[in-house]
Amino acid sequence: MEAFVVRGGRKLEGTMRVDGAKNAALPILAASVLTEETVVLQGVPMISDVRKMTDILTMLGCRIRRDGHTLTLDAGGLNRTEMPDALSKQIRSSIFLLGPILSRFRQATVTYPGGCEIGLRPIDLHLSGLRSLGVVIHEEGGVIHCDGGNMHSGEVHLDYPSVGATENILMAAVLLPGISVIHNAAREPEIVDLANFINAMGGSVRGAGSAVMTIEGVKHLHSTRWTPMPDRIVAGTLLAAGAITGGTIELTRAPVQALLAVNAKLREMGCDVREEEKRVILTAPERLTAFAQLQTQPYPGFPTDMQVQMLALLSVSEGTGVVVENVFENRFTHAGDLNRMGARILCSGRTAVVRGVPELYGARVTARDLRGGAALTLAGLKAQGETQVDGAELIDRGYEHFETQLTCLGADIRRVHANA
Repeated sequence: MEAFVVRGGRKLEGTMRVDGAKNAALPILAASVLTEETVVLQGVPMISDVRKMTDILTMLGCRIRRDGHTLTLDAGGLNRTEMPDALSKQIRSSIFLLGPILSRFRQATVTYPGGCEIGLRPIDLHLSGLRSLGVVIHEEGGVIHCDGGNMHSGEVHLDYPSVGATENILMAAVLLPGISVIHNAAREPEIVDLANFINAMGGSVRGAGSAVMTIEGVKHLHSTRWTPMPDRIVAGTLLAAGAITGGTIELTRAPVQALLAVNAKLREMGCDVREEEKRVILTAPERLTAFAQLQTQPYPGFPTDMQVQMLALLSVSEGTGVVVENVFENRFTHAGDLNRMGARILCSGRTAVVRGVPELYGARVTARDLRGGAALTLAGLKAQGETQVDGAELIDRGYEHFETQLTCLGADIRRVHANA
């Protein structure tokens, strides 16, 4: 097991370029198998989830060459339709391959995916959407067998605007004759990026970023070169690091529009946030002020992936604030660790009430998922003394060299091997 050891008390200051988005890169990697021609992806974040996804693609017969942050993929030799069980159970994004492989081969077999334990996150919406496109699905012993021999275009009505389900259905429909429509589609910017990537390969996707997406099937897709969008959650986390330490942070290659909800809350807490073209500059006060309430929502609402970081900020703010988690049912698991550091957080169901304290104190805490681990690291930046965040490998799932980025901004943080 690896851990981050943080000595708090330093203001973070400096400029950081935002990495490519994990939640854009993973579905785009999956969509790369829709074509038999070569795809070049630039600016891909070299995080552990991306490495595992490329391992899965390689085992399926895809040829991948890496040069720094550039991946060259050739799925022309893809020859397997059954996902490798062990790897699929490690990352939830393995489910993204279901739609593309069905689209290419009209059959696919997957195990239930893994990932962070932040709620049930059922894939029922993925499967019901695929059934609307004519896929016959049989589930047995945690294995999902999909027969797409009679796949057809169609109308899909999602009960909830699920990001993953929207992306999977989109990829499954791209090569189907006729027109498919997704109603109540998720509107996240990563979906727009995926749709633009598919269109760059010759697809015909309209309405991405709205509640109704229309996919006109094409016969084949061709090669392209693409750069995934910058990561709005990494960007938000870095801004939060500046805010909790009373520092000044400038982000370049920032996804400004996608950060509006986060920046609005940071302003409520007393931060000066300036937004320019592809740049965000945050200057934080000596002590933050608690916002009255934060509710997570699907985009363009406040992102659930930034909720726990804001919980850490709220812990040391002046006043009392309420956080309501509307997306996942189990995302306050790190409140106990923050309380161990001196925070005053009371959780009940999907609601957390936070009474701000002047100081946090170093402690040994444990990352249980990647965003919670990042939040505990932020708390360590603020705390007096030394904080050890066990489970740094979980943070690696979504942040590339997180400790290096924070060090460049002035943090005292190092990675160590830790005993359980």
